[in-house]
Amino acid sequence: MVKRAGLFGGTFNPIHMAHLRAAEEVKSGFGLDCIYFIPAALPPHKDTYALVDAGDRREMISRAIDSNPGFAISDVELRREGRSYTIDTVKAFKEDPSEDTAYFLIIGMDQFFDIGTWKDYEALFEEIPIIVLTRPQEHGTGRLKSFDAVVEHVYSHVDKGYQARPEEMCLVHTAKERIWLFEVTPLAISSSKIRELVRQQNSIKYLVTDTVEAYILAKDLYSYGI
Repeated sequence: MVKRAGLFGGTFNPIHMAHLRAAEEVKSGFGLDCIYFIPAALPPHKDTYALVDAGDRREMISRAIDSNPGFAISDVELRREGRSYTIDTVKAFKEDPSEDTAYFLIIGMDQFFDIGTWKDYEALFEEIPIIVLTRPQEHGTGRLKSFDAVVEHVYSHVDKGYQARPEEMCLVHTAKERIWLFEVTPLAISSSKIRELVRQQNSIKYLVTDTVEAYILAKDLYSYGI
């Protein structure tokens, strides 16, 4: 049987509860066997000033997901020299002869709206289905508004050949992979806020796992900078 796996990339600086909960919900919602957390070595679109060492970020992910057998880490971007481009990562997974796996790319809605600035972004839509994460809206129409926004962006910046299926919250194409919109629990947690709290010597308990909190404090991470 072909395995189904999600590719969840980011700086994870640090990994927090919102990352973990979103991954868990995607895994369940799409019947995935595994979610790969993929820490970026050098993110193309983020300031690296506050970025701690890749080894520390990898270790925090390892500690955060240790109790979940459906989560794993991939070092593919840490082993690759230069900037961490998503298209290169996707191709590396798909070209692995040891894996018989159907992959899904997991990205946030803000990332999706910025995808036109990514390296070879057009090729992504031919290589892998994309799951776009969004938060539920307060009003019943919010879900469809988010979907309409994704559809408009796809038609304007990707390919007018996609057909919208709002009842399935996805877009389909005869020659390209599907694009899904998927709601996740809204947890107002950000890595930047966690770094700020650490710098101010305030508690980060319940924003990250106990194991990540202990590691940050033991290594004195994020005490300086932004």
